[in-house]
Amino acid sequence: MADAIGPLVFDLLGKELSAEEKEILNHPAVGGLIFFARNYEAPEQITQLCQAVRAARKAPILICVDQEGGRVQRFRAGFTRLPSMGDIGKLYDTTPDTALTLVSACGWVMAAELLNAGVDLSFTPVLDIDLKINPAIGNRAFHQQHAVIVTLAKALTAGMRAAGMAAVGKHFPGHGSVLIDSHVDLPIDMRPYDEIAAADMPPFVEMIRHGIEGLMAAHILFSEVDDTAVGFSKKWLQDILRQQLKFSGLVFSDDLNMEGGKIAGDHPQRVAAALTAGCDFALLCNNRDAFVKTLDNINLDKYKLTEDKVAPLRGNFSSVQTPLKNSKLWREKSNLINEFVGESQARSTS
Repeated sequence: MADAIGPLVFDLLGKELSAEEKEILNHPAVGGLIFFARNYEAPEQITQLCQAVRAARKAPILICVDQEGGRVQRFRAGFTRLPSMGDIGKLYDTTPDTALTLVSACGWVMAAELLNAGVDLSFTPVLDIDLKINPAIGNRAFHQQHAVIVTLAKALTAGMRAAGMAAVGKHFPGHGSVLIDSHVDLPIDMRPYDEIAAADMPPFVEMIRHGIEGLMAAHILFSEVDDTAVGFSKKWLQDILRQQLKFSGLVFSDDLNMEGGKIAGDHPQRVAAALTAGCDFALLCNNRDAFVKTLDNINLDKYKLTEDKVAPLRGNFSSVQTPLKNSKLWREKSNLINEFVGESQARSTS
């Protein structure tokens, strides 16, 4: 297919493109790139890096980053410092209208600043429940109550879409009820499906109904549902997510280099298992040797995506005023966020 796009998402080692990375960018199995904090120095630098990536790539590519806010914000200096979504959830408990205005501003500013730099997508919102159990989630989650999570997530994504960016919810079907961080080991949850569906899944179900464009699968083994982790499970990704919940967007694996992915074997086996199960994109980051080995040892042709399927996730760069600092809307929304973050920091140190 002339418009076929590879399903692999990789990362860069530094702040500039290497000769090897230029070659990787044009491998037919590659369709996406994700940035980390190590790739960032300043807005001008990341803009130039995005331009270099697109110039080196002979076909379209999806450029992504985790820019949730709080402790998960890869681009900081020169970008608006975003609050944690949990802090906005606390604000909602006392002044819901103010919280909704703020979270919508966060979605718009985050998306506008990334699009202005040349980044298509941020993997957000977090739709997990904050049950004070999982250390990897914590205040990345909006709230403990399903209805509040959905209300705030809808407002955040409305802001993102107004700026020209799609949304990718994570970590399906919910990461808030397990203790283990899937970065360091595979969490195992022995609850029956009905309990998971009632306790963890409602925000995902509602955001699917709301038309969310993408979802990221969790590295969690729900042993009463299937014998493998969600990102490698046809039961979860095809039977439940696609058929039962009617999700028609794109599915991303979580990083397959994480320890939570080890259940599926070595790295080429993990990628093959994720794509066979139903992931549209497979992320394999922070391990260049494993990524190159995967490119060399696995046939990915049958997993390629068509441009029309990926198009809803591509950033609408024309919707953002350039330079952004000349935008009155950006100044107003960024000032609102800065005021809230400043007040939150002052409270935490008093």
